[in-house]
Amino acid sequence: MFIEERHRAILDWLKEKGSITTNDIQEQFGVSYDSAKRDLRLLEEKGLLKRTHGGALPLHQVALGRPEKHTVKDIVSVKENYFAIAMRAVSMIENNDVIFLTSATVGYFMAQNIPDHIKVRVVTNSIVIAEELRTRDNVKVILVGGEMNDKGNCCDAFAIEMVRRLRFDKCFITSAFVSAEFGLSIQVSSHVSFMNAVMDSAKQTIGLFPTEKIGFDSIISICPVERMDIMVTDWDASEEDLKLFDEKGVEIVIAEKTGR
Repeated sequence: MFIEERHRAILDWLKEKGSITTNDIQEQFGVSYDSAKRDLRLLEEKGLLKRTHGGALPLHQVALGRPEKHTVKDIVSVKENYFAIAMRAVSMIENNDVIFLTSATVGYFMAQNIPDHIKVRVVTNSIVIAEELRTRDNVKVILVGGEMNDKGNCCDAFAIEMVRRLRFDKCFITSAFVSAEFGLSIQVSSHVSFMNAVMDSAKQTIGLFPTEKIGFDSIISICPVERMDIMVTDWDASEEDLKLFDEKGVEIVIAEKTGR
């Protein structure tokens, strides 16, 4: 197979499966590790993909975001890196903390895995997360109210006003994408003021960002990356991207594989 044919096949693989590793390229096309890395470097230089630590991801349109799940029933699969990030974030919760928990899928995984031996007060704008936690003896829940959207979340003016009257030890947040240049970004403008209010009310802001969300931009910037104190990501994140965040003063925490 000529190199041009292999490159087309790599791009087809990305389009179909959403990611590719250097090991995939070695096994599928019978090339060396160095050749696989070179293929990805050349394709990235042409603006056709984005390299990660162990492979590559397809490029995204600016307006494209990662759709979050609407209900527990919709969360039918757990990506290993999302779960690992959630577990690492849970390990940062201390006894008697007041925390804000993102309504995103990774926040739901956190809610599922808050240990029984610590007492914590959780503030959330998600009825799905609130329902997950409401019977836990060691967890007190404050549900932020307002006009609810079709995902079971509240982020309107009523919700913003309520958040401004609260204070958190830690807030755990995410967004559609994050990059060192454009910051945290999203495709829905109604979430921008709410997320900034959450960060304003927190002593410490912890961003939860799988590799798939790093180095891309959505249409609307929420805030610069410097608003995060810590960013928790996974083992496959690009070292080049992480260096840019480190230079902005964001502490990087890498979640370990859980084997799940």
